[in-house]
This record gives sequence, structure tokens and C-alpha cells, in this order.
Amino acid sequence: MAVLERSELEASPLADLHAIADQVGLDGFRRLRKAELIDTILERTGGAAEDEPAGAEPREERAPSTRRRRAGRPRRGRASAEEPRPERARPEREDEEDKDKKKGAAERQGAAERQAEGVVELLGNGSAFLRVDPPEPSDEDVYISAAQVRRCELVSGDRVSGPVRTPRRSERYPSLARVDIINGASSETVSEGARYEDLAATHPSERLELDAADPTLKAIEWLTPIGRGSRALIVGAARAGKTEVLRRLLGALAQREGLELAVVLAGVRPEEVADWQQGPVAPAAALSFAASPDLQGQAVEHAIETAKRVAVRGADAVVLIDGLDGLHPHVARRALAAARNLAEGGSLTVIATATRPFGGESTVVALDVALTSTGRLPALDLVNSGTLRPELLVGEEEAQNITRARAEALAG
Repeated sequence: MAVLERSELEASPLADLHAIADQVGLDGFRRLRKAELIDTILERTGGAAEDEPAGAEPREERAPSTRRRRAGRPRRGRASAEEPRPERARPEREDEEDKDKKKGAAERQGAAERQAEGVVELLGNGSAFLRVDPPEPSDEDVYISAAQVRRCELVSGDRVSGPVRTPRRSERYPSLARVDIINGASSETVSEGARYEDLAATHPSERLELDAADPTLKAIEWLTPIGRGSRALIVGAARAGKTEVLRRLLGALAQREGLELAVVLAGVRPEEVADWQQGPVAPAAALSFAASPDLQGQAVEHAIETAKRVAVRGADAVVLIDGLDGLHPHVARRALAAARNLAEGGSLTVIATATRPFGGESTVVALDVALTSTGRLPALDLVNSGTLRPELLVGEEEAQNITRARAEALAG
């Protein structure tokens, strides 16, 4: 773990402090009050207690000098008053202890001189690893604390460099002492960048190519194209095949380079979780329909916020959500509204499932339950499907072909 500071710990919620205490091997930490827990963590990790002035003696060494002399027998003679041997010896012991502390501080400072560079991989608890030989883990990987992840707004895929501290006795991996460079720019510059919501957005103009043999995916690619930055919704009645289409889309997109994919399962059947976990991208969160709308919404919003940081830094993020029906309506709309193609950045594409459109989608893929249940593919309800400004994605000629196909479907 990185060297911790008191102000950082005091600003952290108790759950984060418990996670840190567990990581450094503290026993009985759940019985401690927050202030006692912070003191114990700092003592264990050698962190900086900011309320102590520089060079001040630790509390436990100052305490004896503040004790009042116990009332007792008067001194017997002058010799005992002139030769207080214990008092003469105390400064020598304190000098030795100060030397040891200064030596330990120097060693800790020297331990953080090695530089490391690699790719960030976020963990479920908010911390991360710096993979020096991505994507495979190695013994040279470096731990990044959750506090640094939050402070620098790191996301999976960021290329980061900074000084490294060697692991302490209870630690397995070295720790990143601080983040200096993020994707070739100073970490201070990145953290002071523009907010996602303040950046101008344009219509999606680059189609997400699927190149799939599946007839339904082919129909989606050419008749209801999805672009980088699209708000795409797969709609249909129960058993229309929405989840299956979303899984096939994930499989196709996982073959494309340059996409940061994230999957959130919100309100799915428990047995479907295992099916998703066997896919090319493991779900960032998996909640069954038994979970409350609040929990489902939190999982979706966390994935969206992470994807926003990816887009701001110029990359293309895609969040696939199955599904939106169990969320509060305003949360579902907010998740869809987050998708956009940034004029001076990357893009955030949201592809989700729902029973019916919410409004504001740029692409709607409607499935016909009658076609799905009888195995007639593609199971696309072309009349109720469509893409806003398809000519920007496939060109004028192909856009006219889409119009003709919809007209034929309507006439038939």
C-alpha cells in the first residue's frame, strides 16, 4: 500500500478504513472507533500523522515528561538530588530512538525511488493493479490503492507510471507511491481536465462493425446500425430474445480493437449470470431481479461513470446493460443520456435491453417475439426499429436502402 496520511484517512468512509485495516492485517479493527482505527492504521503502516509538527517527539515518548512527580518521601541528601542518573540517561536513549526513526524514514523514502510503468486494471473493491506486462498478471505488478484510483480518476486501460515502494512485511506486492504520468500527460493536467458533461457532443458518425455470421446481427449492422456514441436500446416483449441478442453483440464487439467494454447485469435471472461469466468480458456487476432498484441503479451508474472517464481521455467505451426495466425510470434515462460522441474526445456507447423505448434513443432494435419463438431469423421488427441519421453511419445510398426495406416490411 502507498504511504497513508491522516487527512486522507479522516476523509475516507468507515468501510474503506475497514478494508485498509484488513489489508494490513489488523486484528479486532471492527471494534475500534474511527479515530482509534486511524491511529492504529498509521502506526501499522508508518503513515504520516499530520497533526504532529515536524520533528516532534511521538506522543508515547512525551507522555513520561508530563507526569507529575508522585508525592512521597523527601530527598535524603544532596547527592541524590545532584545525580539523577535516570534523567541523564533519558536524552541518550531518545537520541538513539530519533536516529532509528530518521534512518527508517530515509529507508522508506529510498524504497520509493524505483519507477514502474504499466496498464491499470481496476479491481472490484476500488483498488487496482498496474500490469507491467499486460494483459497477463506477473510478479512485477504494482498495487494501486483505492485512494489513488479515486484521486486520479483512473480507469482500466490507463497507461500509468510513477515511483514504487517495496512491499512491507505484511504485503505481497510493491505499491505505487504516487501517480506521475497518465496516458503520456501529467497526472495534475489530467485531473484538471474538462468535465464530461461540459464537452460538446456530435451525432455518431462511425459505425460499430460487427462482421458476424449471425443473421440477426447482420440485420442490426445494416438496417439499424449502431455508432460510436449511440444510445441503443434492444426492446421487445418477454422471451423475444433481448438478452441473447445483447450477448451476441458483446461477442462481436469483443473482436474489435480499440473498444473498452463493460457489462452490467441488473435484474437478470440467477442462472443467466453464469452464462455471461463464460463470455469474452466478465460482468462488472451482476444483480438478479431480487435486488432492489436502488442497488441495480448504483451498479449501472458506477459503470457509466467509469466509462465517462474513458471517453474524456479520448478512447471509445461501450457499456452493455441487461436490463433497464428494474431501475427507477429517471435512473434508466440518465444512463441512456450519458451516451454521446464527443467532438474533441472519445465516445461512450450504451447498449441496453428494455421492454419498450424510454425516449431519446438514437437506435432502437425491436425484436418480434413471434419470429423468435418460431425460429424465423432475423427476428427483427423492422417497422418499429430504426436509427437516427443513419446516413452518417452508412452513407446516403445505404440509408435509402434502409428506408426501402422498412417500407417493404410495412407493406408486407
